[in-house]
Amino acid sequence: MKKTYSMTKEGLRILKSELDDLLSQRKAVSDRIKTAREFGDLAENAEYSIARQEQERHEIRIAEIENILKNVNIIIAPKNTKNVGLGSTVKLKSQSGVTKEFQVVGTVEADPLNGKISDESPIGKILLGKKEGEMVEISTPAETNSFKIVNIS
Repeated sequence: MKKTYSMTKEGLRILKSELDDLLSQRKAVSDRIKTAREFGDLAENAEYSIARQEQERHEIRIAEIENILKNVNIIIAPKNTKNVGLGSTVKLKSQSGVTKEFQVVGTVEADPLNGKISDESPIGKILLGKKEGEMVEISTPAETNSFKIVNIS
């Protein structure tokens, strides 16, 4: 069974851009290997080893991105929904007045530091299916806080 990857249109655009960048760098990496090969004995040639490792990292990432693109499922953000779902942006407010905003996305484009949380993350799992006005309890290693869902878009 193939794994499918859920992504927003923006996440897909960013991933395609990364692939384009990696593909455009192939020739330069290949040239670095060729130049390093000319330095002599490959067993003791650090430049050659570094260039080969760089090429290997690039090729692995290219294969990974191509696999994701072949098996992508575009997230269509729900319109006029009352429940949190994949693609929803959720605004939370704590009892002390602290607000947080998260977008629930697939694992590939999750970026918690920028407010994009995976649907498979602990916070994502807590939020999925919840309605505006509901209270949710979010636990982190440092603390546990209660938040009210004030907006779902």
